[in-house]
Amino acid sequence: MNIFRKYQFYSKEQIELKANEVLRIMEVENFPPKWPFEASRAADALAIMIDWQSIPPDTQGLIVAKILPLQRKIVLNESIAQLSGGFEQSTIAHEIGHWVLHVNQDEADGLTEQLELNLGLEDVTKYFLCRTVDAKTSQINMNSQLENIEWQAQFFASCLLMPLHILDATRKGRDLTNWKHLYAMQEELGVTISNLVYRLQDLGWISIPKGSKQIYLGKAAPNG
Repeated sequence: MNIFRKYQFYSKEQIELKANEVLRIMEVENFPPKWPFEASRAADALAIMIDWQSIPPDTQGLIVAKILPLQRKIVLNESIAQLSGGFEQSTIAHEIGHWVLHVNQDEADGLTEQLELNLGLEDVTKYFLCRTVDAKTSQINMNSQLENIEWQAQFFASCLLMPLHILDATRKGRDLTNWKHLYAMQEELGVTISNLVYRLQDLGWISIPKGSKQIYLGKAAPNG
């Protein structure tokens, strides 16, 4: 039995549909989504626990969070002082993305039942380690399946935190080329400013030339 699914390609449209399905589950399970978004409510709707623990770094560096499928638990690193606000919401949503996209939930639940029967199964501590949960994840060089998996989880998080109908309502009466307006939207949505900017650029609503702070509507940014 394999707790993690074999890697597969997901289009952006497929990932967005899966995020919207979690929003529907939240409604059905009486944890209706609210904004500023509380990702812990999505975890509650999926019966996933949230725990704070000190997670020591490993040989590759700092670990922000991890998901333990057999325990249906997301562990956040309490040693990271900045892990609050929009950063915390993005982290939880990212881990939920792993649960939805990459965990074989039937196998995980089945293994949990067998463990409760004391069948002595080996290798029960498998988990995803997440080292970055901000929009930077979306800009990494996609050279490996692991990088693709991390991108998928972060794109899922963006869709969960900022679904299209909420973004559309939030931008009304606001100038998307004005940083003050974007920061007001960020507060209303409960995300980080980098999460919001990446989402808006990915949707083609704004563009910002590399190395610049100038915002253009749509894809109107000058070349070069």
